[in-house]
Amino acid sequence: MGKLIVVFKREYLERVRSRWFIIGTLLGPAFLLLIVGAPKLMGDDRGQGTRDVAHIDVIDATRDGLGERVADALRTRYPLSRAPYVRTADPSQLPVEEDRSVLRVQRDEVLGALVLDSTTISGDSVRYAGRNAGSHRDLDAIRNVVRNTVLSDQMTRAGIDPKKVEAFSHLRLDMHVRKIGDKGLEKGNSIAVILLGYGVALMLYMMIVVYGQAIMRSVLEEKSTRVAEVVVSSVNTDTLLAGKILGVGLVAITQVVSWIVLSAAALIYFPQIMGGGGGGGAADSSGALNGAVSGAAGGASAAAALVATGLPSVPVWAALALFLCCILGLIFYASLCAAVGAMGNSQEDVQQAATPVMLLLVSSAVFMGPIMANPTSNLARTISMLPTSAPIIMPLRMTLVPVPWFEIVGSLAGVSAACAASIWLSGRIYRVGLLMYGKKPTIRELAKWVKEAR
Repeated sequence: MGKLIVVFKREYLERVRSRWFIIGTLLGPAFLLLIVGAPKLMGDDRGQGTRDVAHIDVIDATRDGLGERVADALRTRYPLSRAPYVRTADPSQLPVEEDRSVLRVQRDEVLGALVLDSTTISGDSVRYAGRNAGSHRDLDAIRNVVRNTVLSDQMTRAGIDPKKVEAFSHLRLDMHVRKIGDKGLEKGNSIAVILLGYGVALMLYMMIVVYGQAIMRSVLEEKSTRVAEVVVSSVNTDTLLAGKILGVGLVAITQVVSWIVLSAAALIYFPQIMGGGGGGGAADSSGALNGAVSGAAGGASAAAALVATGLPSVPVWAALALFLCCILGLIFYASLCAAVGAMGNSQEDVQQAATPVMLLLVSSAVFMGPIMANPTSNLARTISMLPTSAPIIMPLRMTLVPVPWFEIVGSLAGVSAACAASIWLSGRIYRVGLLMYGKKPTIRELAKWVKEAR
C-alpha cells in the first residue's frame, strides 16, 4: 500500500504542478467564453441569412410578375443586403438565362441565381444555384421568402386577405414545461435538464479521451526511455499500473471540477456575454437546445438558457450514480490505454493499437444525438446497458428521463465487471509489454502474454 501511495502521489503531483495543466485549467473556461460569447458579440443572428443573401439573380419565367414580388420581399426582409436583380425570361429561354447567371456568379457579380417557373406558381418547387448552396441557413431564408410570396398570391386568388392570415400566423404561444419526478413537480426548466445531460455526457467523453491519451503517452515514455526497468525493480507492475490509473484519474477529476467551478462563475458574472440578458421564455430555450446540440455556435443560447432557468436539482442518489459512472468509465478506458501504451515501441505503434479502444469510445458519442431525441427507446436502453458505452450514455439518460433503479444498478454492475476484466487483462499485458522491446506484438503474441504472465 505504501508503494501504491508513492506512485499515486507522483503521478498526481507531477501533472497537477505542470505548467500545461495550469494553463489548460484556466483556458478551458476561457475557451468556453470565447465560443459561447463570440457569436453574440459579433452580432450573429442565426435566424437570418448572411448579409448578402438577397444579392442574387431572380429569373422569372412565370409570366405573372412573381419575380418582382419575390425581389420586393427580399429587399424588405434583408434591407442591409445588396438588392436582387430580376430578369424576365421566356420558359424556352431558361437554360440560356441560367448559363448567364452562372457566369455572373463566377465573376462574383451576384451570390446565386433563383429560378421561378410554372412549378413555383403551383407551390411545388423552386430552383437555386449559388456559391452559398452549402449554407442551410441561406437556403431556408430564400425558400421561406418564395414560399410566403407564393402563398400570399394563392390566398389573393382565393379571395382571402393575406395580411390577416399573416397576422394570425404570427401568434406566439409560449410553452412552460416542468418535469415530474417520483416526488412530484421538479424545480427548474426541462430544457436546462436536457442541457445538463448533454454537458455531463460530453464532459465524460472529453475526460476519457484526454486522460486516456495521457496514460498511453506516459507508459510509452517510461518504456522508451528505459525508466520502467528501474521502476519495476522496486515496484511490481500491478502496483505501478494501479498508481498510474488512480493518479491520472484524480488529475482528470481535479481539472473537470475546476472547469465546472470556473465556468459556473463565468455564467453567473458574465451573463450578458452568454446571451444578452435572458428573458426569452420557452421558445428561446428551445432554440438554445437546438443550438447546443448542433455545435459550439449554439453554446451562447444554451448558456443563456441555463442562466435564465437555473441548474436543475439532482437527487443525491442520482449524483452518486453519475459519479460512479464517471469513475468506472475512466478506470475501464484508462486501464485499456495503459495496456496499449505498454504494447507499442513508438508513437505510431501506440496510435495504431489504440484504434479499437477509441472506436469503442467514439461509438458511444455517435449515439448521443439519437438517444437525446428518444431516451426511452429500446436503442437507448440497450446502449446504456453495454459496459463500453454505459459510462457516457447512462448519465445522459438519467438526466433526461426517469430510469428504473434496476437498469441503473445493472448498468453499474456491468461496468464494474468490465473494469475488473480490463484491469486483469491490462495488468497481464502491461506486466510483459513494459519490458518488451522490438517489433509490434501480434494477436497471438498478446494472447501468449496474457496466458503466461505471472
